[in-house]
Amino acid sequence: MWLKQTQQPSSTSAEDKLVYLLSSGIDLSIDELIQYQNKASLINLTAVKNIQSQMSGNYLARSKGRGMEFDEVRHYQNGDDIRAIDWRVTARTGTTHTKLFREEVERPVIIATDLSSNMLFGSQLLFKSVQAAHLAALVAWHAKIRGDRVGGIVFNEFQHSELKPRSRQQGVLHYIHTLMTCHEQTIAHVQNNEPNSNQSIDDKTNNQLAFEQNCLRIRQVSRPGSLVYLITDGHYISQEAIRHLSHITKHCELVVCLISDPLEHQLPKSDKKLNVSITDGQQKQQLTLGDEKIAQRYHQQAQAMLNEKEQLLAKSGARLLHFCASQSLEEQLKNGVASWIR
Repeated sequence: MWLKQTQQPSSTSAEDKLVYLLSSGIDLSIDELIQYQNKASLINLTAVKNIQSQMSGNYLARSKGRGMEFDEVRHYQNGDDIRAIDWRVTARTGTTHTKLFREEVERPVIIATDLSSNMLFGSQLLFKSVQAAHLAALVAWHAKIRGDRVGGIVFNEFQHSELKPRSRQQGVLHYIHTLMTCHEQTIAHVQNNEPNSNQSIDDKTNNQLAFEQNCLRIRQVSRPGSLVYLITDGHYISQEAIRHLSHITKHCELVVCLISDPLEHQLPKSDKKLNVSITDGQQKQQLTLGDEKIAQRYHQQAQAMLNEKEQLLAKSGARLLHFCASQSLEEQLKNGVASWIR
């Protein structure tokens, strides 16, 4: 589960927090992702489900056999390996006893990070995409330190990169490099994509299909016994995507990390009524700040959308964690751990 073992700087300004995170909040750098190697103790990826893999590693399997971890002593039975006889217990009790061992297995950690254009948004500290990359780096470094093999998928709406699980540090560095490359490509795609009147509807359909296809690919690359992390804002969660995720939870432990921004939950407070324009680069809309009724209606609609996402994800059997782009991971892991454990 999630632990809290770090301290944040006393300053609360966004500028100081970005300096501490070695981040601009918009772009990704190698330094800000590598630093999570020293923060790996923030989390604990101990398995919740029984591990089924037959490979050697650092986790105890449900089945008993010849492994490194002693489990128990019991009476000798026909067919037991005579090399496992516990001669001390046998001599003390006068009855033949044999040792049983718990087989050690290895658990691949599959990290699927959504860096689609809808993740390029942040109203306070970080873009959602940057926070997603920070979380992916933290999970990857922790898995590496535990000796797990690290791999996964980094994707946006027009492409994806698959990385086979590796057990060495190069596997984490390869994943970090892929995060940076994909993030740069997403930003370039948004900047070079000229909007038109039909683009919004077409893009929504295409982006949802792309998300569903990536969920299918996650399902295909996740071997039984794997720990699978899907890091996304859930913007394109659909019934078809849930169908693929449900197949994953039958044989793996799936954790969905939903990244959100405060503006997606409620409007900023204002002492005076202010008319502001907002845009996603394609459509514009007017909002009135400082109006209590409008703010309440906005919050209710946002909460309804979040509830719908949570209900869909609950059907998949995944464990759901919430993260916000307005705070560093350290702050959130320090203050909200209990509420994230299922």
